[in-house]
Amino acid sequence: MNSMTGFGRAAAAGSEWETVVQVSSVNRKTLEVAVSMPRAWQWLEPEINRRVREVVKRGRIQLTIECRSVLGAAGLVLDERATDALVSRLGAYARDRGHRFEPDASFLLRLVLARRDDQEGPADDQLADLVGPVLAEALEALARMREREGEALAADLAARLEALRTMTAKIAEASEGSVADYRGQLLQRLSQAGLELDLSDERVLKEIALFADRCDISEELVRLASHLDQFGELCRRAEPVGRTLDFILQEVGREINTVGSKSNRLEIARLVIEFKNELERVREQVQNVE
Repeated sequence: MNSMTGFGRAAAAGSEWETVVQVSSVNRKTLEVAVSMPRAWQWLEPEINRRVREVVKRGRIQLTIECRSVLGAAGLVLDERATDALVSRLGAYARDRGHRFEPDASFLLRLVLARRDDQEGPADDQLADLVGPVLAEALEALARMREREGEALAADLAARLEALRTMTAKIAEASEGSVADYRGQLLQRLSQAGLELDLSDERVLKEIALFADRCDISEELVRLASHLDQFGELCRRAEPVGRTLDFILQEVGREINTVGSKSNRLEIARLVIEFKNELERVREQVQNVE
């Protein structure tokens, strides 16, 4: 079991370029990949998506790719005419709006660096070789974190599953003898009303049979136990199981709702409310499972 929450980062520096890849993931019903990188590199996106899908099956993946020159200011090629024109336009813009504009050496360096980052980058034939290994490392880090988070989720779900099983057993125990109790209460009410009827009377037998049919929760409890067993077995698998777990929880919810509607005992009603509260906590956790 893997979580859908994770983060991975990797970086590598060569003689010219430092490549940095960051990838994070959060919950999503399907797989959604968003890649942030310069527009000129968008031809890489199909390959990036393919690599992500090899590692991740569900979640929203946010991936950022950067390639920065390791030469810094030493690697600058200054276009004086273009820089002068840009500074002139910025000065005119500032004056028109009443702002003081006094560019110093630090401002000019930042301006030139920004223009270089916008205009320069690795050649296309370099880019794939620079990004590929770093992307693989970042995705591996993401996968490890999702796996660790998944182990914590599995442990928490196992504990909550045992709590649901315990409550199911208590409901079954509390439902025992309900027909016999109803029969005694029915005869008592008939006696208090002055009606001389006994258990052999066809009307009494019919009423007891109808009640027994209405309040019988044995089938629901069997299905409930089966669903919980399936849930536990899925939690031990390594492949993505989040959607299947969510479906099983829907079925568990239907069964426990039926148990609550059929029961006429206060203790069972209390246990059903407790069961539903714990079930909602399980459902919230399952939303994090891949």
